[in-house]
Amino acid sequence: MSPNAIAPSRLLAISDIHGCENGLRQLLAAAEYDPSRDRLMLLGDYIDAALPDTYGTLPYIRELVQQGACALLGNHELKLLRQYDYSPVPAAEAAEWSGWIRSLPRYRVEDGYLFVHAGIRPGVGLHSQTLADLTEIRDDFLNHPNDADYTVVFGHTPTFKLGAGPGKLWFAEGKIGIDTGAKHGHRLTLLDVHKRIGYWCSTGPAAKGGAVHKSLY
Repeated sequence: MSPNAIAPSRLLAISDIHGCENGLRQLLAAAEYDPSRDRLMLLGDYIDAALPDTYGTLPYIRELVQQGACALLGNHELKLLRQYDYSPVPAAEAAEWSGWIRSLPRYRVEDGYLFVHAGIRPGVGLHSQTLADLTEIRDDFLNHPNDADYTVVFGHTPTFKLGAGPGKLWFAEGKIGIDTGAKHGHRLTLLDVHKRIGYWCSTGPAAKGGAVHKSLY
């Protein structure tokens, strides 16, 4: 690269935060995330819809979006919308969050990678994918070779259920799983997609002081 060339921006991705806001902040700090320089993909499930004490993560996600990050829709955000829709007396936060959640994109394509919460249905064009598949699909996506023109980066299914070691990222032909089990007491991981560097912290009860680690994949 010539001295005057502009270095390509980093492409960072994280999924299934499930209320671990402090962990997210620590990972972004450890990676020296700069919204003016880096592209950040947030792949959904910022909360656990069954645990209202996780909803406090949403303001930080919205702040990151305002700074330039791309936040995708996850199945737990959809569950929260259904709770709002079927509540006889809408919760105070419903008016504030329902419109914003509904505005979140379903997927994003960057640099030959498709970022999506759960995956895609094989044999179906990207623009014809259903919202249910994009946010909830598992076996039909995971057990089928990727026939798309891009590598799919996804969350939703914890990587330990795919055969990866607890807290490890999962790689297959044309697929990268990045839900490293934060909800299950394993790890929350931020991936530098091009360099294959993972920044991670433990989320279980044995986590010590929110220490951040760095691994090369």
